[in-house]
Amino acid sequence: MAITLAPGARRPLFDDVHDDYRESFRRFLKAEVVPHHEQWQHDHITSRELYTKAAEHGFLAMAVPEEYGGSGVDDWRFNAVLSEEAAYAGVQSSWMGPNVHNDLGLPYLRAAANEEQKERWYPGVASGESILALAMTEPGTGSDLSAISTKAKRDGDHYIVNGGKTFISNGINADLVVTAVRTGDDPHRGLSMIVIERGMDGFERGNQIHKRGQHANDTAELFFNDCKVPVENLLGEEGTGFAQLMAHLIPERLGLAVSSIACAEAALDLTLDYVKERKAFGKPIGSFQNSRFVLADLHTKVTITRAFMDQTIQKYVDGTCTVPEAAMAKFWTTDLLSEVTDACVQLFGGYGYTTEYKISEMWADARVNRIYAGTNEIMKELVGRSLGL
Repeated sequence: MAITLAPGARRPLFDDVHDDYRESFRRFLKAEVVPHHEQWQHDHITSRELYTKAAEHGFLAMAVPEEYGGSGVDDWRFNAVLSEEAAYAGVQSSWMGPNVHNDLGLPYLRAAANEEQKERWYPGVASGESILALAMTEPGTGSDLSAISTKAKRDGDHYIVNGGKTFISNGINADLVVTAVRTGDDPHRGLSMIVIERGMDGFERGNQIHKRGQHANDTAELFFNDCKVPVENLLGEEGTGFAQLMAHLIPERLGLAVSSIACAEAALDLTLDYVKERKAFGKPIGSFQNSRFVLADLHTKVTITRAFMDQTIQKYVDGTCTVPEAAMAKFWTTDLLSEVTDACVQLFGGYGYTTEYKISEMWADARVNRIYAGTNEIMKELVGRSLGL
């Protein structure tokens, strides 16, 4: 339970069904994720079995319609519950892969896949046997999606794809990679989305990228060398790629914001327990005025941010959340998470910098949140433009 809620309190955002789902997922994490988290951190990748087990219990690809093997649940609040509970359980990087599957890859299929594609891909996506990834970022593009250079040239009934992507979550595990490619010269209207599948000729994966944090989240470079992709794998119409990317950035950024504020709450909970027990000069370090002031400040910021986030999630569920609001949520929560975890490490003292204590992992994991899903500088630019500046 986050420190921002009194025991037994309910957030108005959620109903009984969400609360039951939350409790069920807590049990799943305790049984199927927490015991393996340390090993997956060491391996820099989670087991593929995590996806099939999550599917069996109703925690994967929930929005896939029932006729294709899914639950047919189109309520993003369930996605928020999964992100929050993974953070509270301290296994955020282990659950990052299923989050990518649910929140980044699947929305593209739901919005643009035709009937033949749904019949071909949905059953495996719903069962966890076909893992999804989203490939946008390139070595030279970063947040500038209009500069994507991976090319897909039409050649009869195939596209020939050449180029590469980097920092792709699920890059090793993925079976279906929703890939942004250039099919024309126009910076925006020349982009298309295409699904590249495991085993296709010319599709190669680089080694896992070993990051400073979020180790269990497998991340890799992807290479396309005259990769032959059937025309039937084009997602939507040619030239609609940029519009598709823009349409799905709101839930991507909100998902990261949901995870970030939950991680901040978890870090504060952990630190409060520590400063009440750890003693210096004969009394708990939490009793010193500096400790109280630091924690009071962070608790206030987290509490206010939680209220804003729940409001923003509700607006997204209602279909009224705007791009600037999602950008505000993303940059504010990720900045706050870094502030919280850094202050918490300081309160732990030297122990906070050791791998023996969970706070060091949380601190390292937090840093990248300010970079991906669009850097926080880009988020502030979006907000600034919305002000007419």
